Amino acid sequence: MIKTYKVMFSPNNKQKSKLFQCAGVMRWAYNWALERQKENYKNGDKFISDSDLRKELTQLKQTDEYSWLNQYSNNITKQAIKDACDSYKRFFKGHSNFPKFKSRRKSKPSFYNDNIKVKITETHVKLEKLSPSKKKNRQKLNWVKLVEKGRIPTGKNISYSNPRITFDGLNWWLSVGVKEAEKEKAEDNKITEGIGIDLGVKDLAVVSDNKKYDNINKSIKMKKLINNHKRLQRKISKKYDKNKTLIGKAGENRYKYHKTKNIIKSEIKLKKMYKKIKGLRDNYIHQITTSLVRTKPKYIVIEDLNVSGMMKNKKLSKAIQEQTLREFRRQLEYKCLWKGIELIVADRFYPSSKICSDCGSIKTDLKLSDRRYKCSCGLDIDRDLNASINLKNYPLFNKSIA
Repeated sequence: MIKTYKVMFSPNNKQKSKLFQCAGVMRWAYNWALERQKENYKNGDKFISDSDLRKELTQLKQTDEYSWLNQYSNNITKQAIKDACDSYKRFFKGHSNFPKFKSRRKSKPSFYNDNIKVKITETHVKLEKLSPSKKKNRQKLNWVKLVEKGRIPTGKNISYSNPRITFDGLNWWLSVGVKEAEKEKAEDNKITEGIGIDLGVKDLAVVSDNKKYDNINKSIKMKKLINNHKRLQRKISKKYDKNKTLIGKAGENRYKYHKTKNIIKSEIKLKKMYKKIKGLRDNYIHQITTSLVRTKPKYIVIEDLNVSGMMKNKKLSKAIQEQTLREFRRQLEYKCLWKGIELIVADRFYPSSKICSDCGSIKTDLKLSDRRYKCSCGLDIDRDLNASINLKNYPLFNKSIA
């Protein structure tokens, strides 16, 4: 099992400039490989393999025009070419859209570091060829300080995989995979019975053992942050309107927007505010999923929600987006794998909300506005709690059908 760790950097000004340059080299190599594939396809030739493109780039480095590439690690360009070829193949297989060229303004700065040459200690990480000089005092530039000490496992027997360095608009991050031994399934005498989890908009999660986890976006703190974020967005938009100039012919209504220093400061403040909102949401989901896994249930059952279909509802799309239901499932998947707990995903068309958890009858006329489930057998229960109990009994439901 490969466990991924993501830790924030604390680079100095020289290291920051070198990191941005490395990200620029990655972007150039990706766009160059994609352009070569497009030209080759227009000429009617076959697909160019990434190994052939790397050989072609090695020859280009020997010319004066592209000699500047020798100042940076060749693993950055190698992996960028490989990524471009993989995305090109995925398009022709029908797995994704046609790959786009990476923009300097819109694309996220990132690059690859060789997993063998990367060195990680409790406080620092050594990246490859940030400083081309071999002098000892210049080699210190390759060692970048980590914000969290001792977060990534270190040692001789530990092997790292796919180290990536990314910039999120505010800070630099290192994400690296560490190979760890898989944990066996927990013994029966140490675990409780299975649980079912019903995800929703009113409450984030309702568990079959009558536990409820509120929607964090309805809290007073989050409402204030979201409103402040909206106000700052409007403020920046008004500043852009004040600093626009008309270009082109009269009647075309084409404008050029000037970004002043005050706008740049406001945009940085906006990014920090959004990062705080997103961090609170992600941390809340981490706390819930961790608490659910720590109870060591025999199994966990969740719904296979059609989130993309739910987003088409104009009245609920924003609330569904803020709940980050896909992130909840993602975290639950890998945490169950760590603890050896079986995660069952119920069928998308399983009527968990319409089935009576007491007698088993199905109420076909149940509406979304009905928040209480009332059955002819006398059961009167919360709608979401009834659905979570039915999800808990889903394995028995499958056995009865089989």
